[in-house]
Formats: sequence, structure tokens, C-alpha cells
Amino acid sequence: MPAHIQLEGYDKPAYINTQYPWDGVEDVVPGDIPMAFNPTGSYVKYFEVPKQMKDKKIYISFQGVESGMALWLNGKYVGYSEDSFTQSDFDLTPYIKDGNNKLAVQVYKWTSSSWCEDQDFYRFSGIYRDVYLYAVPDIHVEDIKVKTLFEDDDFQSSNLVIELDTRGNGRARLSLSYGEKTVWNRDSELRDKIKIETKIEDVLLWSSEKPNLYKLEIEIYDSKGKMVEYIPINVGFRKFELKNGRMLLNGQRIVFKGVNRHEFSLYTGRSVTREDIERDIITIKQNNINAIRTSHYSDNEILYELCDIYGIYLIAENNLETHGTWAAYLNGKKDMDYVIPSDKMVWKEMLFDRINSTYQRDKNHPSVLIWSLGNEAFGGKVIYEMSNFMRQLDDTRIVHYEGIFFDRRYEDTSDIESRMYAKVTEIEEYLKEGKKSIICCEYAHAMGNSCGALHKYTELADAPDSGYQGGFIWDYIDQSIAKKDRHGKWFFSYGGDFGERPTDYNFCGNGIVYADRTPSPKMQEVKYDYQNINIEVNENSFCVWNKNLFTDTLKYSCIAQLMRDGVVILTKELEGINVLPQSKCEFEMPFNIPDATGEYIVNISFRTKKAEIWADPGHEVAFGQGIVRVVSKQKDIISACPRLTVGDFNIGIKGDNFEVLFSEMSCFIKFFQHFVNKFVVVTIYFVQYIFRINK
Repeated sequence: MPAHIQLEGYDKPAYINTQYPWDGVEDVVPGDIPMAFNPTGSYVKYFEVPKQMKDKKIYISFQGVESGMALWLNGKYVGYSEDSFTQSDFDLTPYIKDGNNKLAVQVYKWTSSSWCEDQDFYRFSGIYRDVYLYAVPDIHVEDIKVKTLFEDDDFQSSNLVIELDTRGNGRARLSLSYGEKTVWNRDSELRDKIKIETKIEDVLLWSSEKPNLYKLEIEIYDSKGKMVEYIPINVGFRKFELKNGRMLLNGQRIVFKGVNRHEFSLYTGRSVTREDIERDIITIKQNNINAIRTSHYSDNEILYELCDIYGIYLIAENNLETHGTWAAYLNGKKDMDYVIPSDKMVWKEMLFDRINSTYQRDKNHPSVLIWSLGNEAFGGKVIYEMSNFMRQLDDTRIVHYEGIFFDRRYEDTSDIESRMYAKVTEIEEYLKEGKKSIICCEYAHAMGNSCGALHKYTELADAPDSGYQGGFIWDYIDQSIAKKDRHGKWFFSYGGDFGERPTDYNFCGNGIVYADRTPSPKMQEVKYDYQNINIEVNENSFCVWNKNLFTDTLKYSCIAQLMRDGVVILTKELEGINVLPQSKCEFEMPFNIPDATGEYIVNISFRTKKAEIWADPGHEVAFGQGIVRVVSKQKDIISACPRLTVGDFNIGIKGDNFEVLFSEMSCFIKFFQHFVNKFVVVTIYFVQYIFRINK
């Protein structure tokens, strides 16, 4: 533990897309709990309360249990939860005893809420994320909310708003620092609710390009001056807003170059480690991806922390999908009564609990720009009321929901238009109406040899003031499980390989990285189309278009290469290639192109100057390439140079193209080949001449 029951030798994994796992097995209606096959896992743990935790309130936190759980301590019932993807905490204090304590958990594969977890993924069960005990002092911060508010559009200063819910008598000391420098501090007496607002001047803004993070430290002291609690929080000063029909980050129109990401491991399913998550983030940054949609549930909270640090924008999605109900309705198999949640208020309380959990856990992360209500659950009044509830909780972000495309009764459910797999022409037609900005929450389906024509979408997003503001590739990683065949050889399995039925077979293999987390060849096109610097190479110049919002090109080294017939013959590091954010500039061709035979290509590459947390120095972030000359007339490689004549042989030693001809070993090799060829020809003629004389 943490692990899935199905990967520990009990039950079996089942990959299913839209239909429900119990379809064709038993006749149940939405809300009923499938009973024909509903395996239950029983867990027992014995523990003693650590010395430092005694005489305090003690809680237990389950970070992820799929899909429902009941908890007992020392034979006493503690509580129940059935949300697979947000944490559930329980107060154990009334049931704790001295000495050995017996903790018991029952985990149910299917619950009534499983109808709302019909995501396109493997169906597992079990305690698959961490579980831990924690103690709470009598003087304690129950909740923290941090906001960064900007009064105007110069973004030079920001109002930092901190709200604390506390209990007990004491005082709080708060400080804000950037690196080693403290920029603000304040002491406050504890009350039930504390609200502190202060202006921070000359703020360094947070963005994907520059993920500047401040550290807010909260120290809680009792009446005797002893520190009883310490809470550090990363704070990113940024403003995300809808303004004049456009999504803006820190005043600039944003373009999402995103992916959908399932949490998945080849060996452990949805039980992933910090190392797995960080490797994903590094790969994402190295390939110019700037955004993740957490499809289709709350991920391990480590992801959100790392996105703050590395600079990744998040659409944080709530755990909701009922695809199997409304797909059956659209296909004429069921009537509207089968669709959930729709207008059925019986689902409201459970879904409000989920959306509240999504917000409360992740509200202080600057990387979260958009809240998503869920995925592919049709429309209706319940989801509309969920959107209003989220706006009441948070007025600093926007709300997203794609499902209203199929049910337009409540258009205001989503603040933006969202589509799946829309054609570029369809997006252009929508933009003519000018109602809302639009994204593709899923597009460029990456199954097989896919992601073709991705550039048509990125070009549409690059159009001046376009209402199309990017998309999220489906999806990041193949959902494949390591399995041995009958010969004992490991292979990457997919749906059906465990004998499960129903199944959707290899439709789980849609990633731009393989299940072992190595990038697939599709990633090359993604990296190129998503790059923030475009370079167009012409015959006598090259043009650089810097599409970054906040970063000029001097941050990077600019490397030029001259190639002849696919071989690099000259490399230069160019100085002064400075293009401001969202600007274009043209520069002279850095090479004198030879007249010798060949196809000449110039590459312009931008690379990291120094080590980043996600890349070594010299990592390429953007490149452009162009054919600048093709010389088809056959010439000796040295024909463009002044010559010394030695018999029938010409040796080039100096001239306008000397730098090019002799800058690479390939030129010497070609010269040597030229010399040897002539020597061989002369030798053959000589042998033939001697042979004729002798004859």
C-alpha cells in the first residue's frame, strides 16, 4: 500500500471508455449500487500513537481511495466517504486508546457515486494514495485563503489578502519573502477569523515563463510565546481574468499549449510517485507544453505544487463524468430519465461536496487558472448550479465546462466556449459570432501516428487578437500495464489483455509519451508547433517572431548552422538577437553561401543559456530551418578558390569561401577523395599504356 487491489493479485484491471463496467452484467439504473460483482477490500493496521502526538487531536487523512470506504478504529465506526480523487480526513481522537490501536478499512469497488466516475480509464479499486496520521494543537489554523489582487493594469503593485480561520488564544506572525529577502511581515492576535490586507510594491509576477514564487510563512505562538504551528505557503502574484471576451494573464492574452493528463504508471496504475510526477513535468517543460488539464479528476496534490514551481498552467477538473448515461440517450438506447445529473436534484449534494473539495484543497495554487466542473456529463440545472457555487467560492478564476455543447439550456454554466475535436473551420465559424473565447479542451487525438495538422490550430491561435486561445491534446501518457506473457516475457498490455469484458481494447494508448514515460515520435511535432519563438529563414535574412508574453529572446543563446547536403559545415553563436515579447524582427543572413555544388540549409536555434530546473544549458527551445541556395552545376569542391597547379591537380588554399570549405573535416575528406580519384584514374591509364607497349 498504496496500491490497487487489482494489481496485487485480486480481481483484475478493466479498461473501459464510455460504457459502464456492469453493462450487460446486471440491470441497474443510475444511483443503484452494482451487486453482481462488487469486490470489497479489507485493510487492517495496528499502531501506537507517537509520543509527540499524545494529548492532541489526532486525525487520519486518506489521500485517495477508489471508490468508497468505511472506517473503524478499535471496533468503533468512524465514518464513510465515496469520492475516489479528493482526500478524506477523519477525527480519530474519540476512539484513540493507550497502547495498541486497531484501524480497519473496508473499500468498495462500486458505490452509488460510481455512476459519476465513468472516465475513459482503467477501473481499479483500493487505497492507492498515501495515508497518514497528523496531530493538531489546541491553538491551530483551520483554514488559509490567499489572494493577490491588482487595482490597475500596470502590475507594479498588488494587494495581498490573507484570510485565516483559527481556534485558540495566541498570536500569529506572518512574513513574506522572496529568496533571502523579507518584503513584508505582520503580527496579529488570534481571533476566529483574521483578514489581513497589505500592498506589495514592485512585485515579480508569476507565469509559465517566469514562475516567480514568494514564500508566505505563518508562525503560531501560544500565550507563553512558544511556537506551536508553522505553515509555509508558496504565493504567486498573478491576475487571470476575462476581459473584452479574451482570457488574460497579467494583462496579456494567453494561449494554452496544453495536454490532458491521466495519472498513470506502467507498474502501479493510478498510484504514482513524486518522481513519476516530476518526470512528467520536466518532459512537459522541455517540449514547450505550458498547460495541463487534470483529466478528469483531482490529481495527487504533488502535481499542483510542482506546477507552481516549474510554471505550468492548470485547468483543475472536478471528479465528474457520466458519459455512459448521455451517450445511451443520444444513441436512442435510453430516454432522458437515464441521463445524470441533468436536472435531478438528488445528485446535487454529492456533487456540491466534490466541487467544494476540489476548491478547498487547491485554492491557493497560482498554477490553477481555471476550474472545470467535470467532463462529458451532458448539461442541466445541477451542473449549472455547481458553476454558480464555484463562482461564490472563488471570484479570481473562471469556470469551464464543455458539456453544454450538447445541451444549451444553461449557456452560462461555462464562462468560455469549450469544444472537443472541433475542426479549425468550425472554430472559425464560431468566432464569427464573437460570443465567447474558445478553447479545445480535447483535440489532436494522439492515438497511433497522430497529431498531424496540429499547426493549423496553433496558427489560428497566433492570429492577432484571436478568440481561439489554444487547446489540450488528448492525451499525455499511454495507459498501459506491464504484464508477462505465457513465456514469462514482459510486455505493455492494454484493454482486454486481462480477460475483462466489456473492454475498449487499445483505445487506452493515446499518449504522446509511452507508458514507460519516454516521449513518442509524436512529441517532435508537438514541441515544434508549441514553441514560443518562430523563425523563418529566407535567402538573405531570417525573421524571429517572439510569441512569449513576458520574455525577450536575450534569455537564450542563438545558434546558427550552415549545412550542405545534410552535413553541418559551419556553426556560429549570434550576438544581439534581441526580440521583445510579442514582437517580430528581421536579421541579416549570418553566412556567405558558397558557389560550390550542393543544397545549402541554414538552421537558427534558440537554446537555454544556463541550467533551468527542467533543462541543462544548451537545451533547444525553438528552431527554424530554410533552404537558402541549391547549386546544381557540377563543380569541384575547390573550384571556387584560387589554385596552385601541380600537374593535372588543382589544390585550393585560399579564397572567399575558405572559411566555409575548410571549417569542417568533411571538406578535407572530400578533397582527399577528389585527389585519390584522380590518382586512381591516372594509374589505370598508365597501366593500360604499359600493357599496350609490352603487347
